[in-house]
Amino acid sequence: GVPTLRPYRRERSLALRSSSSALYNNLAVLCPPARAPAFGAVHGTTLSLLGNEGPPRQLQARGGGSALSTPLLTQAAWCELPSRVLLVLTSQRGVQMYESDGSTMVFWHALDVSEQPAAHSVFARGIAAAGGRFICVGTSSGAVLVFDIPPKGTNVTLSEVLEQHRDPITDIAAEQGQAPDRAGDLVTADDSGTLCLWSTGEEFTLLGKIPGSGSTCSSVTLWNGIVAAGYGNGQIRLWEAGSGRIRAQVSAHARWIYALDLAPLTGKLLSGAEDSFVHVWKLSRNPDTDDIEIQHCHAECVTDTQVCGARFCDPAGDTFAVTGYDLSEILCY
Repeated sequence: GVPTLRPYRRERSLALRSSSSALYNNLAVLCPPARAPAFGAVHGTTLSLLGNEGPPRQLQARGGGSALSTPLLTQAAWCELPSRVLLVLTSQRGVQMYESDGSTMVFWHALDVSEQPAAHSVFARGIAAAGGRFICVGTSSGAVLVFDIPPKGTNVTLSEVLEQHRDPITDIAAEQGQAPDRAGDLVTADDSGTLCLWSTGEEFTLLGKIPGSGSTCSSVTLWNGIVAAGYGNGQIRLWEAGSGRIRAQVSAHARWIYALDLAPLTGKLLSGAEDSFVHVWKLSRNPDTDDIEIQHCHAECVTDTQVCGARFCDPAGDTFAVTGYDLSEILCY
């Protein structure tokens, strides 16, 4: 039977001190069990943190260098590992890791700016926890930095650098369900639309590469061996993580997709784009044919707003939140 889907409705909005920058995936949400979610959105050189118990907090990008040129932040995300949760910020200068409430900096990794020709901007972007003890961060050179995170303390090490992409990394996603046999548990995406599938472990293994087709892949998720990728042309494509075969393609948005998120318990997929729409989809595998199916569940128009962040606020995908460029609040549905 067709699942009965509870329609979403606007519930509340949380005021931000300043609006959200027009960056991919510009909304971080932490959903601790039995507590209210915490939210983060980037504006220029600062990250605004809201929710949970503490007061609203602003985190500043680490400069390294002169006080005059604070670098712009490019993304923020909470990385949930079995032993701890870290808040990771990326910028034009490097990678900052904090305890989950933003109170204490745990680690700082500076990007090597000197080697790049002056015409190329250097930045990190794309953040994901992977393999139980690693945090992966993408860079503008196409390299993916793999940090080994200790169960506690500040002894974070750069354990590996994955060099398969030739274009700036846009997003990284780890498996959110159960990976089928021989399917990777990590996917990395870049500006050219190329996707790389990895198996994590002491050493990361490249399992396959899906070449781009001329459109940037701005956001990617991975669930039960299904890769869902959002593109600059407004399409969502579903790939098989084991074989790299394309299984479905949806013209989801009229303009550039800025955010995708996945609810691990249900396979709901959230997409937000420049066209001011947020859509909820449902991914599933047909038990008889093993085909990957996608069903449209809900559309929400955030009037006159270029959506730049959209995340579910619970593992079942019953609630979600949205940020927009020039919108000085987080909208909750």
